[in-house]
Amino acid sequence: MTKPFTTLSTHIAWSCPWYDIRQDEILRPDGSPGVYNIVQKAPSVWIVPVMTSGNIVLLRQYRYTVDDWCWEVPAGGVKEAQTPKEAAREELHEEVGGHSTNWTSIGPLYTANGICNEVGHIFLAREVELGQAAHEPAEIIEIHQKSIAEVLTMARTNQIKDASSALAILLCQPYL
Repeated sequence: MTKPFTTLSTHIAWSCPWYDIRQDEILRPDGSPGVYNIVQKAPSVWIVPVMTSGNIVLLRQYRYTVDDWCWEVPAGGVKEAQTPKEAAREELHEEVGGHSTNWTSIGPLYTANGICNEVGHIFLAREVELGQAAHEPAEIIEIHQKSIAEVLTMARTNQIKDASSALAILLCQPYL
């Protein structure tokens, strides 16, 4: 299948440690010129952690961007030379002090494909044991354990407003 857009030039318009804004001059499918701005972001991981008790570990995290406390699953970026599974193990440990030897990859998805090229990898971690978390200075996080039924209800009734977390939970449902 042919690509409907032609890229004429590309450059980084803005950059920070977490993402870049790439600006492309393009020809649209009708031949008219245009500019497309793309948030370039490294891949990320979302982990649905299930304890041996059957409870799911959720985070209640303050997010400055939306000025709200949000229910989420552990998540984070994949570092250079790191596999998504390695990143998932690291994020589970950092955010909840969690360890697991029972991992299932649910698969990749695009997190915001209208503006961003980020690929999110969803993992289910079973038989999770909790230890000491290692939060970053800007992370304001509470760690909670909730039943599978309660977490599924939270995802379905918009109590979990973080879209990637809600989707990760719902995609893991057949394995819970």
